Amino acid sequence: MIRSARMLLPLLTLALAGGAQAQTFKLVFKTTEASIRKGEVRQQAIVKSWALPAAGVKASKKYNKVSSTFTPILNKIEKTLNARKPKPAVFRNVGGSWAAQGQTGWVFDRDATKANLLRAIRSGKGTAQVAFKRIEPARSVQVLAQRGVLWHVASGSSSYAGSPSFREKNILVGASKLDNFFIAPGHVFNFNEEIGQIDASTGFVKGFVISDGTLTKEDGGGICQVSTTIFRALYSAGLPIVERHEHSHRVKYYDPVGFEATVYAPAKNLRMKNDTGAHLFIQASWNKAADTLRFDVFGANTGRQVNISKPVITNFKAPAKPSYTADKSVALGGRRLLDTPAQGMTSVITRTIKVKGKVVSKDTLKSVYEPWGAVYGVNPKDKRLKR
Repeated sequence: MIRSARMLLPLLTLALAGGAQAQTFKLVFKTTEASIRKGEVRQQAIVKSWALPAAGVKASKKYNKVSSTFTPILNKIEKTLNARKPKPAVFRNVGGSWAAQGQTGWVFDRDATKANLLRAIRSGKGTAQVAFKRIEPARSVQVLAQRGVLWHVASGSSSYAGSPSFREKNILVGASKLDNFFIAPGHVFNFNEEIGQIDASTGFVKGFVISDGTLTKEDGGGICQVSTTIFRALYSAGLPIVERHEHSHRVKYYDPVGFEATVYAPAKNLRMKNDTGAHLFIQASWNKAADTLRFDVFGANTGRQVNISKPVITNFKAPAKPSYTADKSVALGGRRLLDTPAQGMTSVITRTIKVKGKVVSKDTLKSVYEPWGAVYGVNPKDKRLKR
């Protein structure tokens, strides 16, 4: 059976009318979120929408006010938006490429949204904008960009495998105090100042430190793992050394030999100058399963190529005689090995800095280590202790 064009016309009109009725009014939320990728600030669009019932749209137009049937949807939008809180910008390594991403917070503006909605309905539009307020984090992507922090500059890492629990505790407490902070251009980074007071009130516990030729327990024992690791990162960034010290003897936690920095406030400190012309931003991270600590440095692209040689070790000397320290867990007459002996030696590391293939700086890192004997823990009443 073949229908005529006259018969088809009413059917087509009904179909078009049905399509028009099927169109849904939507409340639309639009914003952008910034990120830093490959040295550039980029904006990513964020779009969300919520469909409104046709009956409510019709009633709103008829009575010239927003229908109460929209209230559950407005409540849902408010809950969704207000749940998003501001988060400070940090860098993450995504697929081998570093990117900085923060998060703005959102606060739903119900009254302004209802006003937008009513205007759109009156004018016969199919959408209305969700009104909201943006809450920027204190450290946003824009702040990083304004300070010239656009690139991953360098990193430093170390292993604390084999550390007792108190040492690991102090390492992680210390590292957390140096996570997410800026070093202003021309400013001298001061480790002891940045770490602050080292005692129980600031989260540290007692651990072994080198003192008077043996080991004793003091608050913050193990903090040199932190100073060593951030030193490696800043040294790899090409920053000049203002103050740096090696340990009195070789400590295997800090191998390669000589690539370390010990601190002991106020006598010994680590200080390095930011000569890059822009802010540096420091992030700390650790892997408790692998027992590794890491610092990453972000800033401007200085064009520096930094090469750090392997240590050249000379002047070996035999280990020293054993020493003893008080240990309540050891029975009288017994002993417990706390540290292994180490040879005396001298280590020299060479750093070469190039820009556009031309050497602009060359320096050496010399460390002289005295012989070290095994350290044993003995009962506090043991006669082998120094009196």
